[in-house]
Parts: sequence; structure tokens; C-alpha cells
Amino acid sequence: MPAAPHSAADAVSVELTLTAAEQTRELGRRLAGLLRAGDLVMLSGELGAGKTTLTRGLGEGLGVRGAVTSPTFVIARVHPSLGDGPPLVHVDAYRLGGGLDEMEDLDLDVSLPDSVIVVEWGEGKVEELTEDRLQIAIHRSTGTASGAGEADDETRRLTVTGIGPRWSAADLSVLTA
Repeated sequence: MPAAPHSAADAVSVELTLTAAEQTRELGRRLAGLLRAGDLVMLSGELGAGKTTLTRGLGEGLGVRGAVTSPTFVIARVHPSLGDGPPLVHVDAYRLGGGLDEMEDLDLDVSLPDSVIVVEWGEGKVEELTEDRLQIAIHRSTGTASGAGEADDETRRLTVTGIGPRWSAADLSVLTA
């Protein structure tokens, strides 16, 4: 069933600035504490923004098996839980065209109730999976001068937006700790 549209009143957001890859990974570990089976996380940002680094930290926080690496060439990887938590399904939709129809072969709708699904480049492709989702936009600063006069390519500005009833009362401020 298609997800119902939500108004801005249904969304909660937090903005963060991170200055190192380890901070991005740590954010993923903190984010894992908010997630549960059935959650969809959509990541957007240019190449090299830190989507996979964030997902790597998320996998560590969820306690899943296997190294979390970019699934660009395999499209999707499933990382089973080493404990009693949900598995992580990590999808890279970059090379996929159309919407949810083209992604049907991945059976994300079947996996979603029991897993945490993270989709890189999923805009316009997976929103129909559920009325609730967490959208994380990562913007990488490039070519800006740092205090030392060098380009500051490590700075990332993230906007984390929870959409739908699942996230309406969520305290996303724990991600800023």
C-alpha cells in the first residue's frame, strides 16, 4: 500500500555539523540506539559525503555481522545481527532508475518489518515502502578555507528529518550529543 503523504507538521528535524569521518561514524552508532526493526533510513549526499561511513557506524551500533562497505556493485547487502537486534539491510540505489517497481526484486517490502533498511540514493525510489522514514541529507563542504589555509573537505552538515507518526515524538536531539 502506498505511503500516505505527510505534512511538515509530521516531520521533526535536527541539524548537525561534523568535522571528521570518526564523528560521522559515531553519529551512526548513536543513531542505532533510536532505530528498531521496521525502520527505513534514506541517505542522500554527493559521492564521498559519508553515507557509507555513517552506515558503518550504524552497523557497529546495531551489532551486526560483517564489514559494512558500499553495496554499489551488489546493490544490497544484508548484515545479520550478532545478538537479538534486527539485521541491517544496506542498499545503494544509485544505479537503479525508476521507483519502487524497479526495486521490487530486492524484496525490501518483505525485509522491512524485521530489519533496519538503509538506502543510499533512495529519493523517489523507496518512499512508498512505509509512511515513516528517517531522511538524512549529508552536505560536504569542499574548497572552503580552514584556519590553516587548507581546503576543509572534512566538514559535513547533516539534516536528519523524521517523517511520519513513528518519528513525530522522537527526540532526535540525542544525535547532537
